[in-house]
Amino acid sequence: MTEPLFFDTDCLSAFLWVNNQSLLAQLYPGRVVIPAEVYAELSNPAIPHLKAKVDIMVACGDARIESIMTETEEYRLYRKLVANPDPGHAIIGRGEAAAIALAKERNGILASNNLKDISVYINEFGLQHRTTGEILKEALKAGIITEVDGNQLWQDMLKKRRKLGYPTFSDYLKNNI
Repeated sequence: MTEPLFFDTDCLSAFLWVNNQSLLAQLYPGRVVIPAEVYAELSNPAIPHLKAKVDIMVACGDARIESIMTETEEYRLYRKLVANPDPGHAIIGRGEAAAIALAKERNGILASNNLKDISVYINEFGLQHRTTGEILKEALKAGIITEVDGNQLWQDMLKKRRKLGYPTFSDYLKNNI
């Protein structure tokens, strides 16, 4: 699998908050893509350390920032998702919309935890998708982390108010075999 992973703000920040973005570089070398809209969200002056970590990832070649160009299919889809969705579809945030539009139009994988808001789009567009839990599970299978490491990361992420759906990584694994 060599598809790029297009991260939304929530999924990427789960790793940034616990200072474990290197796991993404190890697991997905050359494949981590941060939409410019996500980078803008992470550039919030209230959380400068997150932007600094992304800047380091980009400088080291562990991630790249990609923009959506106007007058493209990905731009039209992005605008639709943030401003004028189809009937019965909710307006979603810019970072999520950019990640979805780029993943769809560039045949990539969407990395997002916000299933409530985006499941309809994942299904509608037939997108491949990863959550933080799935990424940690892949890291476990690849031997990058142990289950003990995963549980510690999970607890650290929960302490930073990341919503992961289960109280522990072990519980996640039991329910997502």
